Amino acid sequence: MERILCLAAGYVFGLFQTGYIYGKLRGVDIRKYGSGNLGSTNALRVLGARAGAVVFAGDVLKTLIPCAIVRLLFSSRPEAAYAFMLYTGLGVTLGHNFPFYLNFKGGKGIAVMAALFAAVDWRLALVCFLVFAGIVGTTRFVSLGSLAIAAVFSVWNIVMGGTGAYGLSGGFYTEYCVLSLIITAMAFWRHRANIKRLLNGTENKVGAKKRDGNSDSQ
Repeated sequence: MERILCLAAGYVFGLFQTGYIYGKLRGVDIRKYGSGNLGSTNALRVLGARAGAVVFAGDVLKTLIPCAIVRLLFSSRPEAAYAFMLYTGLGVTLGHNFPFYLNFKGGKGIAVMAALFAAVDWRLALVCFLVFAGIVGTTRFVSLGSLAIAAVFSVWNIVMGGTGAYGLSGGFYTEYCVLSLIITAMAFWRHRANIKRLLNGTENKVGAKKRDGNSDSQ
């Protein structure tokens, strides 16, 4: 029941579509412009830098807040807290990516994942930031940086959880690993079009003229 509640609560928080709400307040439905995604990348493209920053912040907060609540509620059970935070994070990701009231068409969940990094472990957040910055700075492919940190997320959690760094053992460790892999797999699935363009050499680079309407990473 605790797992179901964390997943459901996360989904409810994920339904707060910052990009959609911010755009509507300014008379713009960003689903009809750019890539049509509701993440901060499309908000930046359609409405400008301030919109991109606000949407990113909103998507981060809607993940950090429920995860912080879960950590507090289960502070006396650390290993349960880590696992339940991932249930919550998965719920937020599902709500963000597939909001039922918007025909299940939302963002790609990278801002949500970034917030989940910070909620789980500040060291993970720092490593992912450095990896993302290094890859994007070198290749100028935001999607490649996003995919890289999604992979780092699972590797980090499997290794750190397995060493006992988070106090995980037995069933909780197994759940933690499975949830990490599911969240990573979702990120790759949502970026499948980006992966195809990367392989074909047609993916858009930061600062370059946009080739098509589907290259957002969030």
